[in-house]
Amino acid sequence: MNRPNWVAIIVFVVLFAFVTVLGFLAGRWRRGDLDTLHEWGLAGQRFGTVVTWFLLGGDLYTAYTFVAVPALVYGSGAIGFFALPYTIITYPFIFIIMPRLWSVARTHHYITAADFVRGRHGSSGLALAVAFTGILATMPYIALQLVGIQVVIAAMGISGKGLLADLPLIIAFVILAAYTYTSGLRAPAMIALVKDLLIYITIIAAVLIIPAQVAAHAGHGGIVAGYKNIFAAARTKLPKALIRPGQGTAGYLAFSTLALGSALVLFMYPYSVTGVLSSNSRGVIKRNVALLPAYSFLLGLIALLGYMAIATGVGKNAAYAAGFATYHGQFAVPALFLNQFPSWFVGFAFAAIAIGALVPAAIMSISAANLFTRNIYKEYFRPNCSQKEEATTAKLVSLIVKFGALLFIIFLPTQYAINLQLLGGVWIIETLPAIVLGLYTNWFHRYGLLAGWAVGMVTGTLMSLKSGTISTTYALHIGSQVFYGYAAIYSLILNLVVASVLTVVFNALHVSVGAGQVTAQDFEATGTETVASA
Repeated sequence: MNRPNWVAIIVFVVLFAFVTVLGFLAGRWRRGDLDTLHEWGLAGQRFGTVVTWFLLGGDLYTAYTFVAVPALVYGSGAIGFFALPYTIITYPFIFIIMPRLWSVARTHHYITAADFVRGRHGSSGLALAVAFTGILATMPYIALQLVGIQVVIAAMGISGKGLLADLPLIIAFVILAAYTYTSGLRAPAMIALVKDLLIYITIIAAVLIIPAQVAAHAGHGGIVAGYKNIFAAARTKLPKALIRPGQGTAGYLAFSTLALGSALVLFMYPYSVTGVLSSNSRGVIKRNVALLPAYSFLLGLIALLGYMAIATGVGKNAAYAAGFATYHGQFAVPALFLNQFPSWFVGFAFAAIAIGALVPAAIMSISAANLFTRNIYKEYFRPNCSQKEEATTAKLVSLIVKFGALLFIIFLPTQYAINLQLLGGVWIIETLPAIVLGLYTNWFHRYGLLAGWAVGMVTGTLMSLKSGTISTTYALHIGSQVFYGYAAIYSLILNLVVASVLTVVFNALHVSVGAGQVTAQDFEATGTETVASA
């Protein structure tokens, strides 16, 4: 590795220390009783439009996005832009369904999506399946946030052997664990404001300055000329690597189903639900859905960094060569900034990436802790536990989840976390029928939904593992035709078919449908009233 870049390290540490202080002070912000899960895990549902916008943006657009999306573009071309259509597709979907979930959760004091499934379908087993799936899909995602921090720490030249090499990462996550434990959801909400400001400044600087430098190097002035050179370099390096998103019908189907499936699962993840349920009204959710496409615009700019890395030749510089052995293409963005910017701005940009890991990691650990506490611990082990015991359990579980992710990254190859995260989308989509369809109808039988979930989980996993490695694309053979599509979409179709057929069968056999507590009126509660402090 390179020698330590002390200027970048100092700027990085100062910004990291600043958000650490914010994290600990957040517990006093809109003060509530943090010995209740409603306050610790949902911040008392106090967040308005601005805070929710930053919280959801910080939750959905993670440090790994910052590193992995341009890395995919750098290595494979325009297929990496699949994230843009799926984030656009998902917002109309969320505009329709999430206000309904918020209303019923508010009425019945639900903390998690599994709470809603339990109340809607009258099935603790189905709720357990949703909770288990949420935790399973979230864990590797938390681990992947560490990859973003690892990459920038390595890029600044901080290295060592054994645990010494991971000491900065360990310190960062000890700090994260401490202020999440003390402040709950308020901590990532407050830090998200700083994180987004840093990232916007970083990306705007990159998309203006780097093209100008490329143009100047080529002897042509102006940003537009720089972009022309950038795209020409990408076309030269990636002649067969999908300059357009998909070549032929097979490529188009794979691209479109991946975008559609990703859109359907984005807000099924527990941390997305947590961000939504922390809002103080339905109107806040709708306004945020209208505003969140601004992040999609930012994501498009982030993806362009992959082409910029090609044009500036980062594959030939020493920083990239040193990092490539461990992080492969994920080192493209750090190497790009090291190449194009002064050390102080490198520290600024790397702090944006690292802080961009802390926000989603905190929300993810809180959402996983909420699921375990409400839908496993309280449901099966301590049904009569007090509110304080419930909150304390969630705090402890959030620590276990974070340190489990830390150990995963330290002792196992990063590729394992990446592979499990790819499976996470296939898994979490299987909860969609119980949650989303449950918001509109109680026609589906609880046992049919549970059987559909099980079939979807098994078939989706097998489809993803069919080639011997984890792949989200599955070749579906129908007669002489082969349809390459996202495995999650195929498994979801099987899930729905099984759930529908078994619903008809169980209803014909007069099998008990369970006693749900949700009524049609619960979905229309406006929630415009002010939430009082606990």
